[in-house]
Amino acid sequence: KILGISAFFHDSAAALLIDGKIVSAAQEERFTRIKHDASYPFNAVEFVLKYTGLKLIEIDQIVFYEKPFLKFERLLETYVAFAPKGFKSFSRAMPIWLKEKLFQKKMIIDKLKEHDQNFFDENKIFFSEHHLSHAASAFYPSPFEEAIILTADGVGEWATTTVAVGKGNELKMKKEIHFPHSLGLLYSAFTYFTGFKVNSGEYKLMGLAPYGRPIYEEKIINNLIDIKEDGTFRLDQSFFNYATGLTMINENFEKLFGQKSRDGENEKITQFHMDVAASIQKVTEDIMLKIAKSLRNEFGLKNLCLAGGVALNCVANGKILKEKIFENIWVQPASGDAGGSLGAALALWYTEQNNPRIINLEDDMQGSYLGPKYSQTEIEKKLSSLGAKFTVYNDEEIINHTSENLSKGYAIGWFQDRMEFGPRALGNRSIIADARSHTMQKNLNLKVKYRESFRPFAPSITRDDLSEWFEMNVDSPYMLFVSKVNKNKCKTMNDEEKKLFGIDKLNIKRSEIPAVTHIDYSARIQTVHKKTNLKYHKLITKFKEITGCPVIVNTSFNVRGEPIVNTPEEAYNCFMGTELDSLVIGNCLLLKKDQDKF
Repeated sequence: KILGISAFFHDSAAALLIDGKIVSAAQEERFTRIKHDASYPFNAVEFVLKYTGLKLIEIDQIVFYEKPFLKFERLLETYVAFAPKGFKSFSRAMPIWLKEKLFQKKMIIDKLKEHDQNFFDENKIFFSEHHLSHAASAFYPSPFEEAIILTADGVGEWATTTVAVGKGNELKMKKEIHFPHSLGLLYSAFTYFTGFKVNSGEYKLMGLAPYGRPIYEEKIINNLIDIKEDGTFRLDQSFFNYATGLTMINENFEKLFGQKSRDGENEKITQFHMDVAASIQKVTEDIMLKIAKSLRNEFGLKNLCLAGGVALNCVANGKILKEKIFENIWVQPASGDAGGSLGAALALWYTEQNNPRIINLEDDMQGSYLGPKYSQTEIEKKLSSLGAKFTVYNDEEIINHTSENLSKGYAIGWFQDRMEFGPRALGNRSIIADARSHTMQKNLNLKVKYRESFRPFAPSITRDDLSEWFEMNVDSPYMLFVSKVNKNKCKTMNDEEKKLFGIDKLNIKRSEIPAVTHIDYSARIQTVHKKTNLKYHKLITKFKEITGCPVIVNTSFNVRGEPIVNTPEEAYNCFMGTELDSLVIGNCLLLKKDQDKF
């Protein structure tokens, strides 16, 4: 029984393995309701233990996802290398490190005792390396006997990009690019520059990119980053401030682009910001493609696994897929730091303890449905105590009513079975809607999600119908590949529409499924499989029977600034606090018009 923990940077999480099988995993944010919560994942640890009825004292090993001493070494060496620059940042960081972070083993033991006073065996605690945790999280649950594992993120201890080769139960690190040269931090620098929040706004930058033209690509390549033929790179530190300062970029960066950083919420997004987003997205895609091509040539393996924050850039993933560099690609659904908890546990089980690996041809993540679940009895009890008006139906009736309501244009909160692990809602904690509606994208963004109107939504489609609607025919259960809508489903723009710029392009109906078609005719696809999510599969199949269309909108069940809902009460509150028309929790159906107003 191995407990994996990631914490203290962002997206803290806990995961539990029993005899190598992934049993449960969850992010701390879902319990504390603090988005990207970085604190010790007390609630997540409690959940993974409780799910299997274990006490902490019954756990055999506890493994942390990175090595604090190596990280401290990197900080010290960086400050020395850049001295006297960065003294302000140094003087802020050191007291925290010397007081808490450096002695993380003791700190973790103290925290673990909060779960179980009888816990005292510090020999049970292990530390993995950050990028090994990422790589293990991608390779071991993958359906491959052997693969290249590419991890790219901001920074671990020293590494920012690593290449590993996995064969059977072995995982060997082959290459590393070290801090301060980081593709993740370069992307985050542009996230900061365009006025979004670092470590959470990167999705927004990616969503904004298709509205712009990559006119600054040359400027980035000629000034900020030196890219070699094999995709390896170095960043010119004279434009950045993240190594020693408290911001991502400096005045030189702003001078290069001729503008100050956008002031978040207070400043409008302009065509300039869209073009900047398009440019850094293009550079990122090109680097990932170059690395992928050189790795295929060098190692000759046909399978690729991806992890790290950059692996959540599903547009870049889609480009690697489209170019057919590898025969198969598998991306860890919790690619960011949350997945490090799972990877650390897997690395201990396989690489340290040398246990045999049985490969699951589907993959071992069980659809990433690894979080808490609530019984029908618990749901009804909770809804009754909240004063909710609901009707209970059997499985077939709930599918019929929900699909009927979808076809009428309802926006529906859909809460079923176990919560997803990772940043994406995959049909268990989702807001769902009719993909055929040309007003749905705007309405969901403004009336339900309360977020920027340009943000695209993802389609959920049954796997069997995929190639009829999209230029893709591989599994994408975790919404981590972007592909184009098939041309025969697209609508050609007229001359007037072609003249439109920026956000004005948003209202053009581009296809038969406009609610999920981004302005470049792309979509971030989730394929739905009978084996991993039968109820959701049945719902989409029924919707197809009614409408002829096997595609629905799927977005995470939350409002802007909040984590995805975890409990029935949170689902009900979100339903009542937004303009959702209906809520389906388990087999309970709620209609907004029937509810008493708050």
